[in-house]
Amino acid sequence: MAVRRLPPLRALEAFVRTVRLGSARAAADELGLSPSALSRRIGNLEDFVGKKLFTRARQAMQLTDDGHAFYEAVNPQLEALARAVESQSDNLSVLRLHLGVLPLFGSQRLFPRLAELRARHPLLHIDIDTGPHLEDRVGDTLDAAIILSRGPASGLHAVRLDFNMVHAIASKELAAKLGDKPDPELLGRQTFLIHNGLPESFVAWKDELGLRDIEPAAIDHFDSGQLMLEAAAQGLGIAIMHDDHLRRAADDRLTDLYGVEVESPYSYWFVCKPTALEERPVRLFHDWLVKAEL
Repeated sequence: MAVRRLPPLRALEAFVRTVRLGSARAAADELGLSPSALSRRIGNLEDFVGKKLFTRARQAMQLTDDGHAFYEAVNPQLEALARAVESQSDNLSVLRLHLGVLPLFGSQRLFPRLAELRARHPLLHIDIDTGPHLEDRVGDTLDAAIILSRGPASGLHAVRLDFNMVHAIASKELAAKLGDKPDPELLGRQTFLIHNGLPESFVAWKDELGLRDIEPAAIDHFDSGQLMLEAAAQGLGIAIMHDDHLRRAADDRLTDLYGVEVESPYSYWFVCKPTALEERPVRLFHDWLVKAEL
């Protein structure tokens, strides 16, 4: 049986890295090549496939439609090849990812699905960090992070994971005392529970209800959404949180007040340095996370 002619593998590597990093210069740096050497490798691949994969103008390279189609066809096969090699090798070590995660996202959304990731990539192991300032530590002590933010800092590769609505969440007993319609006097005597990282959620909720000037009896600040939900369930205050948090908690002690939905300024984001996408643990987790739609 005739052996099919393989594409130039170094050229294929140069192509894939350029697409993933979004920059020919970054890809050249990663591969230890000059920009002209990288361009030659990609030119060799274009000659092989008989199509222009990039347009070149003013030292910038942009994927053509053919280039995009080629990447979408080839990238899954490269990942399948890597998995096949991993499954047959006794010499490959564990792939380790240092991931920053907020505790509530971890418990409600990530950990219930991690068995799927382990089954797909048995060598991938994840060190979990729930410490503060996750975004600031990406590229230093963390390979990647899942953060709750209005929008990640520029310079990071970022994938938005959801869109949220703000709810005021309280125990059913407290909700019964407050009634079905907002009463500024009653609400002014309550304690509100606010996450340190989501201060503008409370502002958005008050604005929607026409309560911008309300001054609650107290505002208690938390750095843990999980503890906020428990505090609300114990009747210690009204938690300003996302609808998704309430739904996934499935805690029959809790309810939302007034049935009001307010668009949240915050979303969950996956973030990493653009160059980190070339590291196999980051790439495997990133690709799984995007498709898993947690």
